[in-house]
Amino acid sequence: MTSPSFRPAPRAVLVLEDGTRFEGRAYGATGRTVGELVFATGMTGYQETITDPSYAGQIVMMTAPHIGNTGVNDPDRESRRNWVAGFVVRDPSRIVSNFRAQDSLDSDLVADGIVGISGVDTRAITRHIRSAGSMRAGVFSGSDLDLSPSEQLDVVTRSEGMAGRNLSAEVSTDHPYALPAQGERVGTVAVLDLGVKQSTLNYLAERGFEVQVLPQTVTADHVLSLAPDALFFSNGPGDPAASEAHVELLRTVLRAGVPYFGICFGNQLLGRALGFGTYKLPFGHRGINQPVLDKATGRVEITSQNHGFAVDLPVEGRHTSPEGFGEVEVSHYSLNDQVVEGLVCHDIRAFSVQYHPESAAGPHDAVYLFDRFRDMVASATHAKGEGK
Repeated sequence: MTSPSFRPAPRAVLVLEDGTRFEGRAYGATGRTVGELVFATGMTGYQETITDPSYAGQIVMMTAPHIGNTGVNDPDRESRRNWVAGFVVRDPSRIVSNFRAQDSLDSDLVADGIVGISGVDTRAITRHIRSAGSMRAGVFSGSDLDLSPSEQLDVVTRSEGMAGRNLSAEVSTDHPYALPAQGERVGTVAVLDLGVKQSTLNYLAERGFEVQVLPQTVTADHVLSLAPDALFFSNGPGDPAASEAHVELLRTVLRAGVPYFGICFGNQLLGRALGFGTYKLPFGHRGINQPVLDKATGRVEITSQNHGFAVDLPVEGRHTSPEGFGEVEVSHYSLNDQVVEGLVCHDIRAFSVQYHPESAAGPHDAVYLFDRFRDMVASATHAKGEGK
C-alpha cells in the first residue's frame, strides 16, 4: 500500500460552464476531464461513491473537507471500477490510516485514470451550484493547463450534458450472470443491470432470491422466457426520458403480472412506465444524510441518494395510471424539497424508491424494503400456487 506524496501536487483548475474558475492542485490522474459537476454530502463512504455506476458522466465534489484518510480496499467496491468522470476534494489526506486499507485513494484514482483536483473551496462551489444549478464542468492539469482560459471553457461548453443522455450501455454488464440464493429460496429475480451495485445483489441473494443479472440490452420476451418470479430494475446514470426501451420492457413485464421492485433509476422508469413524466432537478440529491418521510408509517428515514432526475407527480392523493395499471400513490417524499422518493401501485404488485436502501456505507434505515420485496414475491407465488 502506498500513501500520497508529501510534495505539492502540480497545479490544476476547475472550470464551470458559466466561466467560473477555481484553481487548486491535481489529485488523482492528470490531464483533462469533463462532466456534470455535482456535490455529495456524505462524510464517509467516498469509495462506495466513486465505484457507484450511477455517477458515470459526473464530476463528483465531496462537501466533507477531509477525504482519503481510510484509503481504499477491494471488499468495499460497489462495482468493477471507479465510474466518476472526475473527483473534487478540499483537503486530501496525506496518509492512509486504516487496518482494512489496501491502497490510497489518490493511487486508486490514478490507476483508473480519474482526473481530479484538490485544494479548492468546496463550500463556495457547493453554494454556487445550489444557486445556479448543476452544470457542465472540466478539470484541467498537466499539459492541458497550457490551454488558454477561453479554450478550456470551450472544451466544457462543447461537452455533452446529462439531460437526454442514455448511459446504461456504458455501465451495464455485457453478459448474464447469476448469484445463488442464500437460506430458504423464495424464487428467481431477474435484475436488469442499469448500473447495479454489488450491495444490491448481495441483499437480494441474502433474502432467498436466485439472482439472474441481465444486460440492459435484453428484450421483454427474453425476460419472460426466463419465467422469473420477480423483476428488479437497478440504479443507474442518465436521463430516464432517454430510456424508452427499458420503459416498454417494464410495461410488458408488468402486464404479464410479474412483481416489480425498482431502486433510483428503477423508480424513475416505473414512473414513466405507469404513464407519468420525469424532470431534471436543479442540483439533485446526493449523499448519505437525506431525510425521507414514509407516508404509510410517518417514520422519517435518513437515506443514501444519488439522483438528478425525479418523477413528476403530486405527493398527496391517489393517481390513476394513464397506462392502465390502476391506482398509484407516492409512498415516500423528501423532507428537504418534497420531491417524490417512492411509488406504490395498489392494483398490481409493484413499488419503487428513489433512494438507496442497499447503502453499504450507511445509513441502513431502509434495508427493510428488501424484506418487503421478498414478502410481496412470496405472497404472489403462494397466490399463484392456489390458482388465484
